[in-house]
Amino acid sequence: MPFYVKVGNVPPKRHTTFFKEDGESLYREELFSTKGFSGIYSNKYHIFTPTQVKNIGEISQDHSSEWPDAPLQYYHFFTEKKKTRGDILSSRNEFLKNDNCVISTANVTEDADYFFRNSYAHELIFVHHGEGEFLSEYGRLPFEPWDYILVPKGTTYQLKFKNYDNNKLFIVESSSPFEIPRHFRNEYGQLTEDAPYYERDFHIPQFMEPIDKQGEFELILKLKDKYFKYLLPNHPFDVVGWDGFLYPYTFNLREYAPKVGKIHLPPPVHLMFTTQSFVVCNFVPRLFDFHPDSIPSPYYHSNVDSDEVLYYVHGDFMSRKGVEEGSITLHPMGIPHGPQPGKTEASIGVKETDEYAIMIDTFQPLQVTNNVKDTMVENYSQSWLEE
Repeated sequence: MPFYVKVGNVPPKRHTTFFKEDGESLYREELFSTKGFSGIYSNKYHIFTPTQVKNIGEISQDHSSEWPDAPLQYYHFFTEKKKTRGDILSSRNEFLKNDNCVISTANVTEDADYFFRNSYAHELIFVHHGEGEFLSEYGRLPFEPWDYILVPKGTTYQLKFKNYDNNKLFIVESSSPFEIPRHFRNEYGQLTEDAPYYERDFHIPQFMEPIDKQGEFELILKLKDKYFKYLLPNHPFDVVGWDGFLYPYTFNLREYAPKVGKIHLPPPVHLMFTTQSFVVCNFVPRLFDFHPDSIPSPYYHSNVDSDEVLYYVHGDFMSRKGVEEGSITLHPMGIPHGPQPGKTEASIGVKETDEYAIMIDTFQPLQVTNNVKDTMVENYSQSWLEE
């Protein structure tokens, strides 16, 4: 994040003595840093030494298998047709993936007592349905429907829902951080006046009393497709205070302020986050183009350097028929795509749109899993045929 935050109790200067109330033992400082010691970072102060572990073992998790002979074609599939009961980890179903990105959904139906840490990937968790609290070393972070939860790689956390009746998460893992686009920030890192969001729209963790408890605490670490179980002797949420620029936060999709133009603007104008390997854009309700002869519907195009993924959240998407809440379309690089027959003409004269969708453009082809095969619309590639 582009601004500094301090939560809880920290010493006046880094890397100096910070005594507990007994005046003899020290709180343990942990530097949580990126790019070695050159990127953004935070300093956390623990009651216990954060390196302690009693036991380490590998566990198995099966979220999907790749579809090895999947054809190069357009895909439309329904994530609502693939629901697995379970907790934040066991309910995940992977649909699309490459070396730098994994796209999953999770219909969480039960709580988990263990702690989770994605050690190799940053996570963007979109809360399609559900509300509760994201708990971590950094504190308490309430979430509600349509919140993005941005989780830095290596963060230890738990997701606690208010109930487990109708929860749906759309999860994107990235090998590099989700960052605020550089052109949305000035030379000091502050968001510019023409950015589609403002610092007030981002919500940071609230202070949570540190848990001074010893015993046996289960932590599951994810390393791409492998999982390890660590048995810790101390509760991981033992942080009395922290400060810095690196922490989890939330942003609600409804707070995104779209830009409009005289003629149709390309998807990058709806940019939300960038990574080294893909971008995330938001489609939200907005006024359409105001040129008297404008065509609000997008033009046909071949995005030869990107696979385009759209996750449909809510509303009536103007250029596509048959789309439902939780639909995903994949339009691979190198083949043209655009509005289906009749959608271009139908858009002429329309003044606004009422749609919510999340777009992910990856710079490396995505592999399709068997979950796509099991939930896809047959003959979607023929849906552009004109009678």
